[in-house]
Amino acid sequence: MIIDVKDVTWLREQQPILKGVNWQVQPGEHWCIVGLNGSGKTTLLNMINGYIWPTSGEISVLGQKFGEFDLRELRKSIGWVSSSLQQRLHGSETALNTVLSGKFATIGLYDKADEADVAKAHELLQLLGCSKLAGRRYDTFSQGERQRVLIARALMASPALLILDEPCTGLDVFAREMLLTMVERIALQPDAPTLLFVTHHIEEIMPVFRQTLLVKGGEVFRAGLTQEVLNAELLSDFFGAQVEVEQRGDRSWLRPIGRLADLQLDLE
Repeated sequence: MIIDVKDVTWLREQQPILKGVNWQVQPGEHWCIVGLNGSGKTTLLNMINGYIWPTSGEISVLGQKFGEFDLRELRKSIGWVSSSLQQRLHGSETALNTVLSGKFATIGLYDKADEADVAKAHELLQLLGCSKLAGRRYDTFSQGERQRVLIARALMASPALLILDEPCTGLDVFAREMLLTMVERIALQPDAPTLLFVTHHIEEIMPVFRQTLLVKGGEVFRAGLTQEVLNAELLSDFFGAQVEVEQRGDRSWLRPIGRLADLQLDLE
């Protein structure tokens, strides 16, 4: 099993952030994780990466049970793309060197890359539509270009699990659609890692994400097939507001019903 979370609770200052979470990800599955700010999804991601430990319950990632395996070794098999990583990278590095640094899990390239590594980095840049950026500085890229280079960097170490934490944040509609197309292209590769795609926006859930996890108040609200989870009645319950779900092609789009002032969303 890729991820096996059993009755996991995590307390911070005696307050429950995660409460009795149960969730399994099987080989060959790609999941979308949806939750409002403060829902506990970032805490869950930190736990999957082994940065925090459950207060109670059990967790295994990539077949390794926490407490029986060196989590530093486990992290080498997990790629994580997040806004916090983007802020830590050196703007003066070229796209090529930024991608190459992913093999060594370093901020900046300090190790010597061999010809095979360089060839792989070029292939990944091509896969993400970034070949022309190879020799350019990272700080000259648009937000969309930066995100695609970061995904290429995460793939450089051939991870078994790839976590994309709100990768479309800050993108215009065209850059977003291009990034989503690239993500789907990765997921359809024969040797693709298991993907976890975190978002606030239902319309970003591409057809390749056949499973969706809804997280609310530190608990699993629902986990299952995306086509069954993305329905108006369930999502109205989830968001605490009446919504409509419209199908456009092979994706779902959400629209609140009524005046914004009537919505009872927890925005904290």
